[in-house]
Amino acid sequence: MISELADRLDRAALSATAIPRLAAAAGLDPAGAYDVQRALVERRLARGERMAGVKMGLTSRAKMAQVGVDEVIWGHLTDGMRIDDGGVLDLTRLIHARAEPEVAFLLSHDPEPVVRAVAPALEVIDSRFEGFDFSLPDVIADNTSAAGFVVGPWRPVPEGLDNLGVLLEVNGRVVQTGSTAAILGDPRRAFDAAVRLAGGSGVELRDGWIVLAGAATAAVPLNPGDHVRAVVEKLGTASFKASS
Repeated sequence: MISELADRLDRAALSATAIPRLAAAAGLDPAGAYDVQRALVERRLARGERMAGVKMGLTSRAKMAQVGVDEVIWGHLTDGMRIDDGGVLDLTRLIHARAEPEVAFLLSHDPEPVVRAVAPALEVIDSRFEGFDFSLPDVIADNTSAAGFVVGPWRPVPEGLDNLGVLLEVNGRVVQTGSTAAILGDPRRAFDAAVRLAGGSGVELRDGWIVLAGAATAAVPLNPGDHVRAVVEKLGTASFKASS
């Protein structure tokens, strides 16, 4: 069953075709959903992609309460998801793409995982489920809706990361405002959760990997030709353009 579910999600992503929710019919709980996620990512690696890091989800206390969980979720990042800062996102590969501003950490492993540097970032999410509608096991199985990410310039970690202002701009207009406090009160807590959860699942975090800490604002839908930029106080900017 795990392999069959991973195949369905993989085909949906490759063909940019939405599929019905699958967790309930398959009796999938969160633990089983992570097994599907792992099998899904293995298909990407078999096609030549390489692991680039991990990403956190449900890092907003309000979102946790909304779905009735008290723990963040996590997913995998591969180099095939990377978009250059200022680069172009191919919207034709996605079903209903959305963007959200984040904080990224550069991981150093010497000998334990620690933060080497920090950067402003954008994540592109794209649920493979019809209507962007899913349960908790569904979104876990779908690699937490991971589709792409942009990382701005790396810089030393500032003294405080717990209440930095965050803007999300589309075509030069501010469409979302927020704070890094929305990420578990402090994005560094998301980094700690990434180390704990990924390590507990047998994933060896590697030097140079990226950890996306989670969204600082709500995600916004993307349209062809959109110029998207995240601005994070003290950290700078990260941006991309959606293909037209």
